Amino acid sequence: MSQEKLGDMLGLTFQQVQKYEKGVNRIGAGRLYEVSRILGVPIDFFYEGVAAAPQSGFSEAGPPVMEFVSSGEGLQLSLAFMKIKDPKVRKRVLDLVKSLSEEDSGQ
Repeated sequence: MSQEKLGDMLGLTFQQVQKYEKGVNRIGAGRLYEVSRILGVPIDFFYEGVAAAPQSGFSEAGPPVMEFVSSGEGLQLSLAFMKIKDPKVRKRVLDLVKSLSEEDSGQ
C-alpha cells in the first residue's frame, strides 16, 4: 500500500505519513491502532524484536477496553490517572467519572 493511499484512509497527507515512517513525528496509540486495522495486521506487528513483556492479564479485558486504551483520549486519561498517587484522590476521580457516565446514560 502506498503512503498516499494510507494517508487518505487515515485522513492525513502523504507527507504526514512519511514523517511517521521516518520517526520525525511520534505516532499515538489510537493512530497506530488505526494503521494496524487498515493494514490488517495485529498491533504487535509494529513491535517486532521487542522482548515480550510479562502477561498482566490486561489483554484478557476484551475489545472494548483495548479500543478505549487505544484511543487518544483513553490513553491520555489512563496515563494521567496512573500518575495520581493519593488513593483518596483516585477514588474521587473514579466516582466523578462514574457519576458523569450515569448522567449521560440517564440513570
